[in-house]
Amino acid sequence: MTVHPIAETVASLLPRAKAELTELVAFQSVADPAQFPRSECEAAAIWVADALHAEGFQDVAVLDTPDGTQSVYGFLPSPSPAAPTVLLYAHYDVQPPLDLASWTTPPFELTERDGRWYGRGAADCKGGFIMHLLALRALKANGGVPVNIKVVVEGSEEQGTGGLEQYAEAHPELLTADAVVIGDTGNFRVGLPTVTATLRGMTLVRVQVDTLEGNLHSGQFGGAAPDALAALIRVLDSLRAEDGSTTVDGLAADAHWDGLAYPEAEFRTDAKVLDGVELIGSGSIADRIWARPSVTVLGIDCPPVIGATPSVQAGARALISLRVPPGQDAAEATKLLAAHLEAHTPWGARVAVEQVGQGQPFRADVTSPAYTSMAEAMRVAYPGEEMQSSGMGGSIPLCNTLAGLYPEAEILLIGLSEPEAQIHAVNESVSPEELERLSVAEALFLVNYAESKRS
Repeated sequence: MTVHPIAETVASLLPRAKAELTELVAFQSVADPAQFPRSECEAAAIWVADALHAEGFQDVAVLDTPDGTQSVYGFLPSPSPAAPTVLLYAHYDVQPPLDLASWTTPPFELTERDGRWYGRGAADCKGGFIMHLLALRALKANGGVPVNIKVVVEGSEEQGTGGLEQYAEAHPELLTADAVVIGDTGNFRVGLPTVTATLRGMTLVRVQVDTLEGNLHSGQFGGAAPDALAALIRVLDSLRAEDGSTTVDGLAADAHWDGLAYPEAEFRTDAKVLDGVELIGSGSIADRIWARPSVTVLGIDCPPVIGATPSVQAGARALISLRVPPGQDAAEATKLLAAHLEAHTPWGARVAVEQVGQGQPFRADVTSPAYTSMAEAMRVAYPGEEMQSSGMGGSIPLCNTLAGLYPEAEILLIGLSEPEAQIHAVNESVSPEELERLSVAEALFLVNYAESKRS
């Protein structure tokens, strides 16, 4: 079988890509100065900017966004003035590494093991930026880049604080494009080329429950003094029905997914559910993770078991995430969540709800011409496979901002975060084969898209 010249070029560039991803993963670029120094994110932004400079990008800039983080922008003009413009997106900030002891190898050292490259951000989404570089380099080696390219690499996507969205709204001319490739989702399974049709939005809130002026001796006061931690537990429990379905008063949770199915056995394997433990919720797996809201308690502030004293707790706090499916408004969902938490707080305890982050859900138009170009590209990059469309339970708030600013732009979502990547968990990894094939697909898409605009 004849190998496409672009595929040959990408394969030859893979060792360089691994070396660059190693450098990029080494930055501890968690966009939360309470956990990691801001300088780590700043250094990662400079690295990305330098990489764009090296590829001949113009107008390269490190943008100070309103949330205090930095995004990186660059423009690569096409030789043809009439060529369409394509915006390529990724983000360099990452999730915290969580329990360091649970990582098989250090999270900020890219390590090859069992055919995969392990490290925080390897798939989500530093690998996405490397994918863009590979695609552009392959085009340069095979006749040139046939479209105008804009690249934006965000610095606070994982925190959901909206810095780039706010910057784009204040500078709407900056990211205007005919098509947008968001390199931050992933294939349904390794080797199965997939575009993401929908994203759930998200709201993130902190809830604080207070009952006493200070902690009390549990022997002297326990039994009558209201325990703030117990009150918080009751509040959190009210967010789920007996079967584990999300129950927020007034929020619909009965929609159905009409598309690619997700077999339960495959989901149990992907999610690494322990034997004998039941899945939660009702409806199909796709209904639950792509079409319905889901609540998750991300953390609780309370005394750790080791060092705890026999005390009635005066206050307790939790961080709660609510994923919001397409068809529902994240702002309205936030109001309903806050009202629910307040209504279900027992014993007259004082409760305060603070919104931390929010992003709207997104639905792509998979019938647009750009998707035809991508389907043709994926057919070459993944011989014998046809492009599939799936949902994604995660959130990329920028998508809705771009859709609102540029309603004529076609937005495609691809990426490296397939189930084995374990993004947001310990031992995150990327498949180098997926990096290679998706880079080929992106390069061929740009060729196909330029041709479609000429015809």
